Amino acid sequence: MAVSNTLIDGDRLWQDIMALADITEPGKPYTRRSFTPRFLAGRAYLIEQLKAAGLEVRIDTAGNLIGRRAGAKPHAKTIMMGSHSDTVPSGGRFDGIAGVVAALEVARALRDAGIELQHNLEVVDFLAEEPSEYGLSCVGSRGMSGQLTNAMLDFTGPQNERLGDALIRVGGNPAKLSEAVRKDIAAYLELHIEQGPVLEQSKTDLGLVTGIVGITRLEISFQGAADHAGTTPMHMRRDALYAAAQAVTAIREQAEALASEPDGYFVATVGILTLEPGGANVVPERAKVIVDIRTGKREKTLRFLESIDAATQDAAEKASVERSNFKTLSDTMPMDCDLGLLDDLAKSADALGHSHLQLASGAGHDAAFVGQLAPAAMVFVPCLGGRSHTPEEWAEKHDIAAGAAAIFAAVRRFDERTPVTNQTHNSI
Repeated sequence: MAVSNTLIDGDRLWQDIMALADITEPGKPYTRRSFTPRFLAGRAYLIEQLKAAGLEVRIDTAGNLIGRRAGAKPHAKTIMMGSHSDTVPSGGRFDGIAGVVAALEVARALRDAGIELQHNLEVVDFLAEEPSEYGLSCVGSRGMSGQLTNAMLDFTGPQNERLGDALIRVGGNPAKLSEAVRKDIAAYLELHIEQGPVLEQSKTDLGLVTGIVGITRLEISFQGAADHAGTTPMHMRRDALYAAAQAVTAIREQAEALASEPDGYFVATVGILTLEPGGANVVPERAKVIVDIRTGKREKTLRFLESIDAATQDAAEKASVERSNFKTLSDTMPMDCDLGLLDDLAKSADALGHSHLQLASGAGHDAAFVGQLAPAAMVFVPCLGGRSHTPEEWAEKHDIAAGAAAIFAAVRRFDERTPVTNQTHNSI
């Protein structure tokens, strides 16, 4: 790690990350689930810091927390930075949080140095990037990109609460979601821990993300009959689990086949398998399989879905059950990061003395949705052992500061090289 001359205050950045880490469910480090009281406490802390940085603070109708600094040109578009402050259960201190705080620190560094941009600048904490208890991830960035549908708002979570009602609880307004859709973004930049081992193992300071995988989540359900496990002959059973087991095997085999092809990344995971009624001495009547599909090539997802559709129909027939459901729960397109912004980041890293390499993201991010509205790019920083979504998740202070410094410099490069154009939609 080269010693660089940067306006980023690494100590101040680190203090904010650790302060947010302390806002966690008791006995469950580090847990701050979206829509919960702990999540709102974390946001209260962020609101204080955004206001202290001189930013105008609001929550848009999609529940995104936004701090804004006006640029020199009254009708300029907006350079946006950010990530998310919610966590998975027993998650880490850095996933999402480092990106929000790095964006905040960039805004503070610009203020401290008296640097006025031509463009407007925004720091965003996107609502519920992690899969929420309502069965949906990237709620805020979906809303900002116009992809949070009425059907999604009807998803239910704890105590059968609708997502739309939960959105109201955190300051959003589902009746006016169209007001959250943005057409004024000039560029979007996001810092994130890598969540993989490449940077650490190669001893590289920064990863410049070339693209983000598309993520499709699929639900497959089978309906059989609950019978006594001791008195029902094997050939007379309508065992929903038998069909589900065949489905899981087909999912693994087809995913391995697609992953072995040379043209692009592909993975598929069965992370949820539920059975009813769930008795040790009862033949399962119902089985539900949730599949997480990730690839940088859309056509691979379509081929996979076609194959699994046929395989699960065959599995249901073989098990003498019905395939009662085969539906897509959510579907995100792959996104290529903007080459111009990647060049800004590379030149900035070089000027700061930080080594860098290009790599793709196998995890989803809010940038995948914002990137459908405007040029977008991401910076990865190393994390210990490549581990994430665990209390052991760790990133070094100097690495996060290096990533924030690269974004700071890239923001200035973009602002200087990009002609100011009038925004078509003013979000304030």
